[in-house]
Amino acid sequence: MKILLFGGTGEGRELAEWMLSQGLDATVCVATEYGETLLPDGAQVHVGRLDAGAMEILMAGGYTLVIDATHPYAVEVTKNIRAAAQAAGLPCLRLLRQSDREDGCQKAADMAAAADLLEGLPGKVLLTTGSKELDAFARPGLRERCCPRVLPMADSLERCLALGFPPKNIICMQGPFTKEMNLATLRQFHVRTLVTKDTGGYGGFRAKADAAREAGCDLVVVERPQTEEGLTLEEVQRRLLGEERI
Repeated sequence: MKILLFGGTGEGRELAEWMLSQGLDATVCVATEYGETLLPDGAQVHVGRLDAGAMEILMAGGYTLVIDATHPYAVEVTKNIRAAAQAAGLPCLRLLRQSDREDGCQKAADMAAAADLLEGLPGKVLLTTGSKELDAFARPGLRERCCPRVLPMADSLERCLALGFPPKNIICMQGPFTKEMNLATLRQFHVRTLVTKDTGGYGGFRAKADAAREAGCDLVVVERPQTEEGLTLEEVQRRLLGEERI
């Protein structure tokens, strides 16, 4: 068995580490060099963004199984992986992050809807949605209240500045973040509302939700763009060990 794993998530990294420990022949695809640094030593890695055509070419390199462990909000990437696997005639498993629901939060269908909600909420906002999702919040009058928390990378900071977010509000840090760290950030920046995706356990959702509740902040959750069927990390591991049929 030769496996092509599309990673970039906590589950993907854990699966890559587990496959390495099991001696499985696997290559992990990540979009950036930064993503490569998060993988275990010894992992075979392919770095770079791929469209469906490039994925299909890569899959033709003797692979027998494809695993999609990309982010639940990376809808286009998942579509491309499925299309490429189908064209290459390879089975494709979807490692799906489990949702972690929170009562009492305000839900938004997408980033624009979340920004609309913020227009009616007072005070400063902690944005934990990632640098790629900031456009909707870069509205005059709103962006001045927003504190985007992004990865400590030049392109993330440059994107925040280009969109007009005040430099004093930009937080460049690498997670994962504990509840205590989130709580300290909320208090340090006098935040009244925290905005997050439904990122589940690996995305730190519970640590953010619990911190917002303790700080007395509103919580706005951007819901997942689609309902998917997939497997848990443990289910994927069992299949790779032959305990369940692929």
